[in-house]
This record gives sequence, C-alpha cells and structure tokens, in this order.
Amino acid sequence: MQNTPFTNKHISLGAKMAEFAGFNMPISYSGINDEHAAVRTNAGIFDVSHMGEFIIKGENALDLIQSVTTNDASKLTAGKAQYSCLPNNEGGIIDDLIVYCLEENKAYMLVVNSSNIEKDWNWISSHNTKNAEMHNVSNKTCLLAIQGPNATKILQPLTDIDIMNLKYYTFVKGTFAGVDNVLISATGYTGSGGVEIYFEDSDGAADKIWDKIFEIGSPQGLKPIGLGARDTLRLEMGYCLYGNDIDDTTSPLEAGLGWITKFTKEFTARNIFEKEKADGVPQKLVGLEMVEKGIPRHDYEIKDHMGAIIGKVTSGTQSPSLSKAIAMGYVNTAYSAIDMQVYIKVRDKLLIAKVVKMPFE
Repeated sequence: MQNTPFTNKHISLGAKMAEFAGFNMPISYSGINDEHAAVRTNAGIFDVSHMGEFIIKGENALDLIQSVTTNDASKLTAGKAQYSCLPNNEGGIIDDLIVYCLEENKAYMLVVNSSNIEKDWNWISSHNTKNAEMHNVSNKTCLLAIQGPNATKILQPLTDIDIMNLKYYTFVKGTFAGVDNVLISATGYTGSGGVEIYFEDSDGAADKIWDKIFEIGSPQGLKPIGLGARDTLRLEMGYCLYGNDIDDTTSPLEAGLGWITKFTKEFTARNIFEKEKADGVPQKLVGLEMVEKGIPRHDYEIKDHMGAIIGKVTSGTQSPSLSKAIAMGYVNTAYSAIDMQVYIKVRDKLLIAKVVKMPFE
C-alpha cells in the first residue's frame, strides 16, 4: 500500500486505517456519525492526497481537454473550475473529474479519482495527437479538504487571501500557513461548504500545513474526518462515487449528468449522447428513501410490485443527518418518477422504498 504524507498523522490520532485505491487511508477516527456531524455543523479535515492531478499545458492544451471531456472547458477563465467527465467510445464514463483553469487556453489541472490515475492518463495520452505538454504530478501533490460551515472562518487567519468570500468552483493561489504557491479551491464533496487545498510536499510543507490547521482549528472544534464519513456526506447530497454510481458502462445522461454534457463542441461519444438525449435513456440514476425499515446496500436488487427486477442499488446507508435509510440506484426509466413506489430486496425481504429528489432531505 502507498502512504500519503499524512499517514503517520492519522495513525497517531488513532484512526482506523484500511486500504483504499492502493493507499493506506483513514476510514474513521471518532466514529462515522460523530465525524459526519462535525462537517455538517462545524468543520472537518480530510486527507485526500490519494487523488490524481495532471497538468496539461501549451497552445493545444484546451483542444485536448475539449476532445476528451463532456463539459465545455472553453468557458473557463483563470481561477475557475468545472466538474466534467471522460467518456469512452461506447458512451460510458472512464472517470469523473474537475478541470481547473490555471491560465486561460494555456494551462490546466485535471483532478481525477485515485483508482483511475493510470487509466485516465493512458486515455488522455492516446488522444494527445497535437502534443500538448502533459505532466502527472499526482505523487508530489498533497490535497486536504477542509469542509463545513465554519471551515473558511477557521482557516482565514492562516492566509492573506480572502477565502471566506471565495465563490463556488473558483480558486486562488497564494501563501497559506507560511507555505507559498498553495492552490485554495472553493470545491468539495460534502455539500457543507469549505475549501480544498493543493500544494507540493517540499521542505516539510505537509507537516507544516497540517499542524497549523490543527493548532488553530482544534480549539474551535475542527476534527479529522475519514473516508467513511466522506461517503455518507456525499451520498446525502446525491454526489456520484466512481465505481459505485458511475463507471465504464453508465452514460452521463443515465447518471443525471446531462448538465455537464455540452453539445457545443466535438468530443468522444458525442453522437451516442445526442441520440440518448433525443430518444431517452433506458435507465436512470435516482434517489431512494426506505419506507419500510431496512438499510439498502450496494448491488441490492430493486424490484417492481410483481417482483420483477427493475434495477439495482449503487450506494446506500443510514443517513446520519436525516436518521433514515437512503440510497442511489439505477431503475428502468418507467420507474424513475418522484414518489414512485419500488421494492428493495434487503436480505430475503422485499421492502418498500420510494423515489425521491436529491439531495436528500
């Protein structure tokens, strides 16, 4: 297993560690429900340094990004970011990612999922026919997500940058906790606000930033958060997890990601998505709330009132904030309307659930 620069910090804090995407990662510290509540009500810090980062530069950088992603990166100006995905030739999703515009038309950072770093790199490289400059900086880039309604207020004394008024999906570069060239981004995977900070671990920067954040944050209730609470937080918001809710076989239109699929440019599988948009998709990713008592889990069957399989659960949990069982799953489009009653097979019982809007409430 690979370690992040913060692995020993997690162990010293008593984290329950486990393998995730080839990395030794903290799953929980004080418990998932406690950590979840900390992010929803105050602030928490996640080590997500396992994520991948690619720098794409040069006069052909934007052309390359445009050709392999569904969203329209030409809309980005320096300091702005966008959510997007990499489609394959069959109309499935190779990965979802965030595109950061470092310099308009000239320099971009792509942030990809840790389990897909090699796959994404190879795919993008295979389409780099005009020789845009590409750098895989994943191994030397640290990423911390400080999330929650009080996150920026807690962090503000560590920088001269006005991070409290940073607009959603924008970013700035500057000095943070005495470390230069830190990228601070108003993005995250929790729906509770906050920032993500990217920096290179040179001259002890990782230890310095981690320690400064805890020095200022601990007295204000900031807590370390593991991947367990990261998953329950994102699920409450209806955010997709690659490998669960989206993968190489699911279309962005099936996954409710039509809003990042722009037909203003040419890109991989565009003709497939245009046909799907015109004809409709056979299945849709929906939010599900249990009506009867039971917790839906990944791969549980979804059935109709006659017992016929109409889909499957992709993510499910007992929601810590809402105190009810929730899930995401694909169902035949005919069963995707809000308030539609369906049945989820939990162990050997068919339990009633209903289709609901996301984010869950």
